[in-house]
Amino acid sequence: MNRKIISVINQKGGVGKTTTVINLAAGLAIKEKKILVIDLDPQGNATTGLGLSNTTSSDQTIYNVLNGNKRIPEVIKSTSFENIDLISSNVDLSGLEIETASDSRRAFKLKDELTAILNNSEPFYDYVIIDCPPSLSLLTIMALVASDALVVPLQTEFFALEGLTQLMKTIERIKSNLNPSLYIRGILLTMYDKRNKLSGQVETEARNYFKDKVYTTVVPRNVRLSEAPSHGVPVLIYDKVCPGSRAYFNFTEEFLNQDKPVESAA
Repeated sequence: MNRKIISVINQKGGVGKTTTVINLAAGLAIKEKKILVIDLDPQGNATTGLGLSNTTSSDQTIYNVLNGNKRIPEVIKSTSFENIDLISSNVDLSGLEIETASDSRRAFKLKDELTAILNNSEPFYDYVIIDCPPSLSLLTIMALVASDALVVPLQTEFFALEGLTQLMKTIERIKSNLNPSLYIRGILLTMYDKRNKLSGQVETEARNYFKDKVYTTVVPRNVRLSEAPSHGVPVLIYDKVCPGSRAYFNFTEEFLNQDKPVESAA
């Protein structure tokens, strides 16, 4: 399976990116897949959402890999969830762009490090899931260069599709210059409110435009979904039966089905 490095990306904040990372990781882990989550956001929300600290002055973070002080195997941390490991992040990461300004190969740093561990048999991961920062910065470009595929959470609100066109342009630029095999695995509609007509309109527009790239699953607005991170637990474990959990279980199934071999050679 060669499509194993997945970035969850949208340059807008607050669209359910980290929630998607944490709960896709949890859903896959429940399905007996080994997952490595890389928190590439200086805010460190994926780190705290999986129950680890993002404030400590630890040198076991993704920042220390990207600035050349550590190798990936030295910074992998276990979480309290079976089958999920994490490379944590903290605010140090926000200085990386300036610190690496003179390095002409900096966009490839994450890719080089990941290639080294994925070609090595230890430790083995079925998927590496990267939580990107909410901006089109150096960190996002590093993630795009390193990834096989992208999952784009799209909030069903007024300006959502406008922001997406900017992201598409960036993806096209990365494809033509740095990572020709990069593709969008799927677009996940998030924060859906069925009482709100706008949610339905955005869904219709997204499906008309992106066709089967849009996952069938739609993630609703759900209180339990927003409570779970403050407890450092994925919602799939925090409350298995709430609407948010059901949506992420369904999304996990859809995600896994994308990797099933197609019966007929198309």
